[in-house]
Parts: sequence; structure tokens; C-alpha cells
Amino acid sequence: MRINKLGRTGLFVSELCLGTMTFGGGEGIWSKIGALQQSDADRLVGRSLDAGINFLDTADVYSDGVSEQITGQALRNLNIARDDVVVATKAYGKTGNGPNGGGNSRLHILSAVKASLKRLQLDHIDLYQIHGFDPATPIEETVRALDILVQHGHVRYVGVSNWAAWQIVKALGISERHGLARFESLQAYYTVAGRDLEREIVPMLRSEDVGLMVWSPLAGGLLSGKYERDDRTAGEGRRVEFDFPPVERDRAFDCIDVMRPIAEQRGVSVAQIALSWLLHRRVVSSVIIGAKRIEQLDDNIAATAIELTEPEMDALDKVSILPAEYPGWMFERQAMRATQLAGAGRKTAR
Repeated sequence: MRINKLGRTGLFVSELCLGTMTFGGGEGIWSKIGALQQSDADRLVGRSLDAGINFLDTADVYSDGVSEQITGQALRNLNIARDDVVVATKAYGKTGNGPNGGGNSRLHILSAVKASLKRLQLDHIDLYQIHGFDPATPIEETVRALDILVQHGHVRYVGVSNWAAWQIVKALGISERHGLARFESLQAYYTVAGRDLEREIVPMLRSEDVGLMVWSPLAGGLLSGKYERDDRTAGEGRRVEFDFPPVERDRAFDCIDVMRPIAEQRGVSVAQIALSWLLHRRVVSSVIIGAKRIEQLDDNIAATAIELTEPEMDALDKVSILPAEYPGWMFERQAMRATQLAGAGRKTAR
């Protein structure tokens, strides 16, 4: 298990992060995602830590707060030293009644962090993330509220999830201008079959030295290899009942068609190849994996041992390449001269 720096910080996290969205269950979508209770969650957390994972991610909306409760209790049940694990959670979603029960206002953030600390049974949160963009709240209000949490010791670092590149850069500018704690990480959807992030967000992350945590690296299980191209009901898992995140299916199955022989030749699962592709992307700090069973978790962890060859990476990159869009194709055309001057044929880092 490799250990990576999270963005420009001095915080080191494992290349895999255990996501706890399958903990708790409940009504609505949570019943479809997972309903693991304490004993099963303890086993998953314990197995993850034994494998070298030091990073756990949850959110206050997962199973209406039950996921945080189970996660915190698991750490206590396993007698895990606080400094041996990096705990991340998120706020934004509606967790209370009335118009102020969600969003990114100072009022909601200051209330939400206290509730999360109580559920997690912790005195601080290592990475506190804003879970979505709130158009009703000025970005500066959100950034200043997060800085208060850092100054008061409630959280160590702050991050963001599901924001556009321009929104993140605006927040970073506000933080720099006023000397406030800045977003050090982005949690975003990214897969070999869904590379939209590479248009604007990945270049921004590299430019501003912001870490990337990947959620749903198997596209809600679609890239596990257990689904058929022309049958939306085949297979098992949450994709059958909860078809999320949105994926261009033809592109996904084109990728699976390339990954399957690679997996068969190596004697591993298609899911491991999909995860390994992400682990080979330099912009990625940590890939969030979720599981309902120990067998699923073990299969995902095994992806860290796979070293894809250059031809294998080239084949996956080719089948999954994004269609050219403006202004990207103009950037590439105008960059040709600089590339030629720097040395023809030199490969850039993935």
C-alpha cells in the first residue's frame, strides 16, 4: 500500500481510502447502497487497516448520520490510536429541519461540524469537506467559516467535493487574499470510462497543487465486469436498483472489452484493472473504495499490487479518450510549437 501526500500539505494518506457509504442503511437510496451494521463494519475497517489503509471517508448525510456513528464506534471497538488513522467527513446536505438545515452557510457549517464530531466520537476531524456547491451562499462566507473550524482546532484540513474548477479557484483566491485555510483536496468522480475531470479540473489541480480523492472509481459497480452490455438487469449490486453515477454505457463497455483480456491474462478481476488505471494517474492522491463484503474489499485492495505496462496503459487511454472539445483542441494545436522546442517525442506524465 503506497502512501501519498495530500496535495501540498504535509498530510500523508494511503492510496486507497475506505468509504463508509455502505454503513447504516435506512430509507430511500441508503437501503440500496448498503445496510452494514456495526459488526460487519468493524470487520471491514479492521481488514482495511491491516492492509495498510490509514484513510476513512464518510459524510453526515450517509444513512442520515448513522454511517458516521458506526465509523466512529468501529475505531473505538478496534482500539485504534487516533493518530494512526486519517478521518474525513463532509457537510452540505440537508441534516435538519427548516431552510437552514443544509447548505454552506456559516450557520450550518458550525452546527454540522459539532454534530459530526459527536457522532464520530472524536475531538477533531482530519479532513472536513464541503459536499456540494451552494449558490445561495457566498463562497467567501463558506471559506471563512471553514477557517474558523481550523483556528478552533475542530478540523485540521479542509477540502471540497463536486465543485467546478472555476468555483474552486475562486475559493483558493479568497483564501490566499485573506490568509485563510484553503481547500487542500477535491473529492470527485473519475473513472477510466468517465474522464470528464481531465478537461478543466485536472489541469487546475496540478496548477494549484490540490489533492484528488476519487469517489465511485468503479462507476457504481458498472466497471466490475459483472454487467452485460445489452442487459441492464443482469448482474447483481446497486446498479440494478440505483443506476448512478450517470455513465455513457457504450464507452464503459468499450473500456471493459479492453480491460477484460488484461485481467484474464493476469488472473485478476476487471475491477482491479479499473482501479489500477486510476492508481497510475499521478494527479490521484487516494481512491475511495466501498464494500459490502470482505471478499469485495480484498479484491479492491489487491489492485494496489498491479503494475500496468506502458502498452496496457496506452490501450486503456486510447479506448477511453475524451472527444475533443473547444478550447482544448485549440490548446493542443497552439502547444505544438512549445512541445517541439522542448523535445519531439517526449512523453508527458499521465
